[in-house]
Amino acid sequence: MEIKKMSVRRGDKVLVLSGKDKGKKGKVISTSPRLGRVKVEGVNIIKKHAKPTRRVPQGGIREMEAEFPAARVMVVCPNCNKPSRVGKKVLPDGTRVRICKKCDETLDK
Repeated sequence: MEIKKMSVRRGDKVLVLSGKDKGKKGKVISTSPRLGRVKVEGVNIIKKHAKPTRRVPQGGIREMEAEFPAARVMVVCPNCNKPSRVGKKVLPDGTRVRICKKCDETLDK
């Protein structure tokens, strides 16, 4: 299985482009490049039925975030605060960084 190139990383603030949570913003919790999917805080909430265990003696129904395709999110630039496409650039010292296509500022710290 090949790894898909993703412009989204863990910790990025993103905007959901389509689906039941369209228009919501959130922080990326985790990414799965092999599957091309992301998990975003407070988006795509599902209910999971959990049996009682020693760690969770209560059991019951828990709400949690589920993964969805990375193509359905767009990175929100921290500088211009707008959703933007992501470009790549090589700095003079040789490091590669992601840049905002709207304001040309770096997204990486």
